[in-house]
Amino acid sequence: MSNTHVSSTSRQDGIAFTVTVGVSNHKCLITPDALKSLCPSDDDALQLKEIFWEYEDHIHWVARRLVSAGESGNPLVLEPQYFS
Repeated sequence: MSNTHVSSTSRQDGIAFTVTVGVSNHKCLITPDALKSLCPSDDDALQLKEIFWEYEDHIHWVARRLVSAGESGNPLVLEPQYFS
């Protein structure tokens, strides 16, 4: 069983969040470039946090799949190639 811890934290290098796979919590970080790849826009007013919340379910799904596939990192860094 997988679920996601819903809190997230904005950082200069992206947005940090935690996913739970089985009984283990995994720290993750999605980079600004990965967020922008999810929602390409010329609108500079669109904040990264807004993109994160809009695509949160998909971001967490990708993170859980990567963890399940054995990807490691502390935090596990989600980059644009994971969303193409």
